[in-house]
Amino acid sequence: MVGTGLAVHKAKRLQALPPYLFVELDRARRKLQADGHDVIDLGVGDPDLPTPRPVIERLSQAAQDPANHRYSFTEGLAALREAIARWYARRFNVTLDPATEILPLLGSKEGIAHLPWAIVNPGDAVLVPDPCYPPYRSGTILAEGEVIPMPLRADMEFLPDLGDISQRAAQRAKLMFLNYPNNPTAAVASESFFQEAIELANSYAMLIAHDAAYSELAFDGYRPMSFLQVPGAKEIGIEFHSISKTFQMTGWRAGWVCGNATAIAALNQLKTHLDSGIFQPVQYAAIAALEMDDQPLREVCGIYQQRRDAVVVGLAQAGWIMPKPNATFYLWAPVPGGELSMAFARRVLEQAHVVITPGSGFGPNGEGFVRFSLTVPIERLQEAVARLTKVL
Repeated sequence: MVGTGLAVHKAKRLQALPPYLFVELDRARRKLQADGHDVIDLGVGDPDLPTPRPVIERLSQAAQDPANHRYSFTEGLAALREAIARWYARRFNVTLDPATEILPLLGSKEGIAHLPWAIVNPGDAVLVPDPCYPPYRSGTILAEGEVIPMPLRADMEFLPDLGDISQRAAQRAKLMFLNYPNNPTAAVASESFFQEAIELANSYAMLIAHDAAYSELAFDGYRPMSFLQVPGAKEIGIEFHSISKTFQMTGWRAGWVCGNATAIAALNQLKTHLDSGIFQPVQYAAIAALEMDDQPLREVCGIYQQRRDAVVVGLAQAGWIMPKPNATFYLWAPVPGGELSMAFARRVLEQAHVVITPGSGFGPNGEGFVRFSLTVPIERLQEAVARLTKVL
């Protein structure tokens, strides 16, 4: 008798995830490249600049030590947690207890996606920006929480209108995600906005999770603040950070979360069942990165600022006006002519062989915008501007 084989069905939690809207664009990009076309990819936020040499040397040195080849602990090396605490004190004048208020992560994405598992019960509400970095939404869905969108609109400078959140939604919310400097909009937040968020969280006993992955990529003299700098933040909030964007280390997979000790402990408890911590040589490399002086970072920001200006000024000459952001390596641009973002992105790919990200992929309120990533050399950006000018 011939067996029929195992019928494999996706779990309901996977079926609940939103569709990956970029599949069609990615397929088209790969076909163009396979046909020999030169495609300029401004879609992915993956730094093209090299990791600093001292970081690579520290990794190599640590990798030679057999003691670093074994399992690491989920909570990370004490030396790494202490280096993070020193960096926060130096950069933001924020005091953190390395033992209870800092938890290293396998990249901040991992911690962000797992946080709802640690604190959200099925049916609990989570306040999520829209548009947003997708793991805020997908982590909530996988934890069987209910996503309550907080629209980010241009007339509000892409800050959620906290006063517009209904009392019922606030009462049900266990968690609010915030992210400034913001991906995808490149918006920044003020201390007064964070103060308003803290007051809301205190009123309804919810946790704020602030994603600060882009806090060090800023221009024109602007210095983003940490959410934890605001009085009362640590009592109701945590902050995610990453070495990926700051030190050009996206593939290294190391970051951390810090702040409220109770929330940190809950996430740590979950992670003990999911992973065995960051490879120790990478932890030592992260320490080296955090202990470097600021000169390499200033140079990196200068490069991104030049790239930003090249695109904004170049496209303005073609009639496409877009804001010049103070932070991140993204541009969030209104789609010219009122075209739908996916249709415009598809047309740009087909006609100019340039990949840009449709705003609708970040949530319904992203419709009408596209995102540019500035993570290619300036010569390629100038070529992309020339091609886009012909399309426009």
